[in-house]
Amino acid sequence: MIAEPMRDPIVREFLLAFWKIHILHHADEQGIYGQWMLEELQRHGYRLSPGTLYPMLSRMAARGWLRSAEPKRSKAARIYRLTPRGQDVLNRIRESLDELYREVGGPRPTPHHSGPERRKRRQPAKS
Repeated sequence: MIAEPMRDPIVREFLLAFWKIHILHHADEQGIYGQWMLEELQRHGYRLSPGTLYPMLSRMAARGWLRSAEPKRSKAARIYRLTPRGQDVLNRIRESLDELYREVGGPRPTPHHSGPERRKRRQPAKS
């Protein structure tokens, strides 16, 4: 990514949603904490700053998608887990992703078979 990813319009319009999906997915699997999530997203090629991630986690918690408990020790990580409302959101997203993948993620038609001409049906010849 770039040094200031949130200024990139592609990041703002598309990748921000991918990051949120990753967060929900991993919070469902095992629970997450900020530094681990930063490293996990970086493993996928996304470079976020803590100043981008932590407000995102806070907003997701405020919406009721994640919950966290105050750490017992002051230096301990705050663990975020998926809530039932977050599970509903994740299920809806997964359904939408499945549909989107069927539409745009599968094999591409060859260039000479794509476009509106491919969809036209032949009209029967008039007698």
